[in-house]
Amino acid sequence: MSKQQLRVAVVVGSTREGRFAPVVTGWIKGHLAQRDDMSADIVDLAETPLPTVFPAFGQPPAPGTTEALAAVSPRLAAADAFVFVTPEYNHSFPASLKNAIDWHNEQWHAKPVGFVSYGGISGGLRAVEQLRLVMAELHATTLRNTVSLHNAWGLFDEEHTMKDAECDAAAKAMLDQLAWWAQALRDARTVRPYAA
Repeated sequence: MSKQQLRVAVVVGSTREGRFAPVVTGWIKGHLAQRDDMSADIVDLAETPLPTVFPAFGQPPAPGTTEALAAVSPRLAAADAFVFVTPEYNHSFPASLKNAIDWHNEQWHAKPVGFVSYGGISGGLRAVEQLRLVMAELHATTLRNTVSLHNAWGLFDEEHTMKDAECDAAAKAMLDQLAWWAQALRDARTVRPYAA
């Protein structure tokens, strides 16, 4: 087995003003930092905004698009695995996350995706269920078990430390599974390039 660290791109889906995403992202980043088999790259879509107008099929992108994508695309391509941090908006996931997904294709191929969702009573689970459909179309492998933070605002103290040990256990279990899939699929892509 390769000892090279697995590169995990943590994609922060919310761009809303006053968002709770930085708290959740900081928490999962802390879990990744405790591991010696993974390194994290935080791809915050609020800090790396992508255009929302796509070029016509077969046409070059509009001026500035290539530069905007350069802040995101190479990082997704270099990743061995992904963690999507997402809230739930209207029983789905944020448009900013869908936009980032749609700007890319082969970057997702034959790579695993884990989910950290958050919200009220539902904990963002409906957003995750829709993301599974989208990522299957893009040849990604989504983990069955997710980390779902129900009533997330009450789970952290004033220093943004998680108060619920079960959530920490769920994060560790998800990352353990993500590491297994990331290693297996990286090894497979090394032996035989993935054909979409």
